[in-house]
Amino acid sequence: MTTINRVAVIGAGVMGTGIAAQVANASVPVVLLDVVRGGAEAAIGRALREEPEAFMTREAVRLVTTGDLPDALALVAGCDWIIEAVREDVDAKRTLYDDLAQVRGDRSIVSSNTSTIPLCELAPDDPDILITHFFNPPRYLRLLEVVAAAHTRSDAVAAVEAFADVMLGKVVVRSNDTPGFIANRLGGYWIDTAVALAAERGLAIEAADAAISHAFGSPRSGVFGLLDLVGIDLSLHVTRSFDERLAPDDPMRSIARPIGLLEQLVAGGHTGRKGDGGFYRLERDASGKRKEALDLATGTYRPSTRSRGDDPTSAEYARDVVAATLAYAEHVLDEVSGDPAVVDQAMETGYGWRAGPFTMLADRRGAPAPRRPPRRPGIISLRALRQDAEPVRRNRSACLWDIGDGVLCLEFTTKMNALDGAIISLALETLVLCGSDGFRALVIANEAESFSVGANLAGVLLSANVGAWNQLALGVQAGQGAFAALRAAAFPVVAAPAGMALGGGCEICLHADAIQAHAELYMGLVEAGVGIVPGWGGCVQMLVRMTERHGHQGPMPPVAEAFRVIALAQVSRSAAHARELGFLRPTDGITMNRERVLGDAKRRALELADGYRPAAPPPLRLPGQAGAAALRLSIAQRVAAGEALEHDAVVAGALAHVLSGGDADVTTPVELQAVYDLERDALVALLHQDKSLARMEHMLATGKALRN
Repeated sequence: MTTINRVAVIGAGVMGTGIAAQVANASVPVVLLDVVRGGAEAAIGRALREEPEAFMTREAVRLVTTGDLPDALALVAGCDWIIEAVREDVDAKRTLYDDLAQVRGDRSIVSSNTSTIPLCELAPDDPDILITHFFNPPRYLRLLEVVAAAHTRSDAVAAVEAFADVMLGKVVVRSNDTPGFIANRLGGYWIDTAVALAAERGLAIEAADAAISHAFGSPRSGVFGLLDLVGIDLSLHVTRSFDERLAPDDPMRSIARPIGLLEQLVAGGHTGRKGDGGFYRLERDASGKRKEALDLATGTYRPSTRSRGDDPTSAEYARDVVAATLAYAEHVLDEVSGDPAVVDQAMETGYGWRAGPFTMLADRRGAPAPRRPPRRPGIISLRALRQDAEPVRRNRSACLWDIGDGVLCLEFTTKMNALDGAIISLALETLVLCGSDGFRALVIANEAESFSVGANLAGVLLSANVGAWNQLALGVQAGQGAFAALRAAAFPVVAAPAGMALGGGCEICLHADAIQAHAELYMGLVEAGVGIVPGWGGCVQMLVRMTERHGHQGPMPPVAEAFRVIALAQVSRSAAHARELGFLRPTDGITMNRERVLGDAKRRALELADGYRPAAPPPLRLPGQAGAAALRLSIAQRVAAGEALEHDAVVAGALAHVLSGGDADVTTPVELQAVYDLERDALVALLHQDKSLARMEHMLATGKALRN
């Protein structure tokens, strides 16, 4: 099978640049070329400034080589996979393929990122060309649709699919060679129907988006926000492409789209987020930024309002969109795929629906949901395991699963996977089970959107408000004891975080022997943001990590770096960034595909299990009161400069005391338990502070930090 070691992307638009960035995120060299002189280099510059971020780290940017066409076309000669992402024009794409044939390697693969044009029009007889349809933004949307013909090289298809799966983190779906393939064919109908009905019924776009988001379990952007994200101009182009290619009796042709309004928006530069706003836009006034929304009836902007989309008019609108969309899914099933489970997978991963159309239909009819496609080798699914087996242990907040080969998996099941006493209890029970009954390793993982957002803040706040200080101290001590026991266990523990791993969710990972993280990991000790310090060993384990990092540079560098990360409540923007911050060690693993995290974590646990012995932590030599004084001075200077508040200094001062080892003597190693004790005492003391409690209350009520 062809091996892909170097990639080229031709076309430095939003999609092409995003694809190149994701290849670089996978630590693979990539060439990005554009027909506009300096266009590729400028596109990289824009990608570094825009949000959501296309690159996971600045290191990834260095793997991108930019160039101009036709001068730099020779750069593709050494590339194994060449991705064409130029404008949706058949003649332009075919001309490019002819030019590529003069310079590319004999066994290289060419694919088009077209979103609507069938392969039979692009390359009716070339065995080296296929379609790989990415979704925008390529870093965050996991779907990749692959279209191949009977004459397409099977090894080329296999190489692309394997690379996209393992290296790019994609869910690869095979589509028939039909206009729009699977996701855009059904998604286009869904969007056009939602837009047309909202305009026809005079529904506010905020209400329409809220109703659609609720009905389909899709992102809060709904359909109008989604059009702003992908570009209204692109949506118009897709609509016109469908008009050219669909059968005369296709139901999509009968949708009464407000084409005139869309053309008016595009003509005025209102193409969405990449232009001067779209259906939504941000305007600045004396009070700052103000969000505005488009009135579909008048074509003018007005102040945006919040809507839950649950009034009778919105609810009826959502029901009608759902009914029409599901009917269309049944209408096009055989044309686009023939497999209901594949269509479901495409809509769930490409458009973020909670459930695909055929699962929704099955629920409505009381029928079994479509059987999921077979799992690829190396993938372990707790969702599938849950259908066929019972957990080894379970309580109200967690489950313990046998995932084979003597490995257990601890899964959190609370809302947002917040950690509570029941999770701590099952973690302790695991210590007894592992090492007996044939179990020899533990993985801590789940398949939720967030690994864990930390301790149950509402419970902590309630205990503080009623003055249950002894109960709070015991709860902190129990968490510390459980996590420390996992760290000292006679079997290896591997944490497998994905999404958010905050506060206590970060701390349990820090106590593991190894971390196998999903590439999209947003990890941090965020307690300072709510007026407290980490209490379940986060301070201890960050000191251990920073001591390992800084070696023999003296006692202050590890303390100062741990202080900066924790005091500023820094959260990683990716797993690679988490490694830069010190949450991940150089030996910890990063998995690009979310579906492969648990399997990779199990593999790592089994590697550690043979001849396992707990690693001894490095001796901590901490600077004591002198170090704490230096750290307090740095925060006092920030307060004096207006960069921090007085209560920030109180919290940071408590943190400085913990990290410096209290009354430690730099000549004598500090026991880890002494730092655990300092951490616990500092946390409980801060919970006596009214301003800390106010910060916690505000976070629970608004989800935002309070600056008091």
